[in-house]
Amino acid sequence: MPAVKRIVIMGAAGRDFHDFNVVFRDDPACEVLAFTAAQIPAIAGRVYPPVLAGPRYPQGIPIVPEAELARLIETRDVDEVVFAYSDVSHEAVMHRASLAIALGADFRLLGARSTMLRAARPVVSICAVRTGCGKSPATRRIAGTLRAAGLRVGVVRHPMPYGDLAAQAVQRFASTADLDAARCTLEEREEYEPHIAAGQVVYAGVDYARLLRLVERESDVIVWDGGNNDLPFFVPDLELVLADPQRAGHERTYHPGEANLLRADVVVLTKLDSAQPDDAGRLRASVRAANPRAAIVESAMPAVADAPERIAGARVLVVEDGPTLTHGGMAFGAGALVARGHGAAELVDPRPYAVGSLREVFATNPHIGPVLPAMGYGEAQIGELAATIAAAPCDLVLIASPVDLRRLIAIRQPTTRVSYAFEEIGVPRLPALLAPIIERARKTGASASAPPRDG
Repeated sequence: MPAVKRIVIMGAAGRDFHDFNVVFRDDPACEVLAFTAAQIPAIAGRVYPPVLAGPRYPQGIPIVPEAELARLIETRDVDEVVFAYSDVSHEAVMHRASLAIALGADFRLLGARSTMLRAARPVVSICAVRTGCGKSPATRRIAGTLRAAGLRVGVVRHPMPYGDLAAQAVQRFASTADLDAARCTLEEREEYEPHIAAGQVVYAGVDYARLLRLVERESDVIVWDGGNNDLPFFVPDLELVLADPQRAGHERTYHPGEANLLRADVVVLTKLDSAQPDDAGRLRASVRAANPRAAIVESAMPAVADAPERIAGARVLVVEDGPTLTHGGMAFGAGALVARGHGAAELVDPRPYAVGSLREVFATNPHIGPVLPAMGYGEAQIGELAATIAAAPCDLVLIASPVDLRRLIAIRQPTTRVSYAFEEIGVPRLPALLAPIIERARKTGASASAPPRDG
C-alpha cells in the first residue's frame, strides 16, 4: 500500500480552506497535518472543525502561525507544502518555496482546474491583480446591470470566515439584521453592506460546494465578488480582472494576480481619473503584452464627500479601507485624495495615538502614510479603532471605509463620509460585454443545462 502523503497548507482563512475541501478532504492518499495562518489576526491557535474537515479528521485540523512552518516540516515529516493564499509578491512566494524545498518537502501551487467548481448557472467573476483595485464598486455596477435586465442575481463573496467556522459554513445576507445576527466583523461589513444597501443578497461561507447549491436554487446568474487578488472558486463564463494604474507593474509581480491577468476575458483599468498619465500608459501596454485577447474597459472611480465644506482648512483624520493599506500595499486611499483635494490643512498622523493591535499594524506596514486603516477583525479591535479615533487631535474625521463607521462606533469629532462609484470611460462598456450572459440566463433551462467552459 503506498504511503499517505503528509501535507501542510499555508493559508489565510479562505483559499486554504476551499482548497482543502475540494482537493484533499476526501482523498485517502493525503493527510493534511495543519494549516498555517498569515495576514489575518486571531486565526492561528484555532482548529478547522471536524464538522467541516470530515470523518477522516475527527479532531479537526490545527491552525498554527506561519512562523512554525519549518518546525512542522522537520518534526512531522511533511512531504508537501501547499501555498494557498493571495496578494503576495512572486519573490515572497518563492522564499517560502525555498524554505520548504531546503527542508526536503515539495512545494505546490494548485491551479484553476482542480479548485474551481462548475455552476449550473452562468457565472461572472470580478477579480483583480491587487487588493484595493476597486472590485466592490465594479461588482455592484455589474450586479445592478444584471438585475436591471430582470435577472435574479446571487452575489457570492470570497470567504471571510473570521468567527465560528462551523456556523459560517454557508451564509446568506439579505439585510443588516442578518449581519448583526452573524456578528460580522468590520471587514465583512465593508464587503457585504454596500450590496445589501443596493437590494442585493450576498452569499459567503467556508464550504463553497454547499454554498453553490443554495445560490443555484435562488439565482439566474451568479456574480463572483473576489477577495484580494485571488482566483474565483467557480468556473467563470465571463472573467473580469481589475488593474490599478497607481500600482502599475504589480500586475506582473504578484501572486495570483498575474494568473488572473493572463486568464481575463476583460481587463478593467480603474481609477483613471486620479492616475498619472504615464502610469496609465505603462499599465495599458503591460496588459496588452500579457493578454492581447482581452477586451480593455477604462473606468473612473470618483470619490465624493457628503459634507465637503467641512474639510477646507481642517486638521483631518482620514480612515481608509484596511486591507487596501495592509496587504494591498497602498500608502493611502480615496480618503486622503479627497481631503487634499478639498484643502485640508493637515492629515493628522494616527500613529502616535494608535491603541493596542493598531500599533502592530503600523509597525508591520511601514509603507502606510498618515492615514488610519479601518481594522476591525473582532470586537476588541473595533474598540481599539474607536479609541484611536477618539485620541486623535483632529477637527474632522473623514470616513473612507466602505461601511459607515458611525453606525458601529461613537465618534466625538465632526465627521464626513466619502463614497465612490464605478464609471466607464469610452467603449467597450460593461452592458455590451454582459449581453451574452444575460441572453443565456434568460433562456429557460439553458443556464442549468449548458456546460461551462473548462477552467
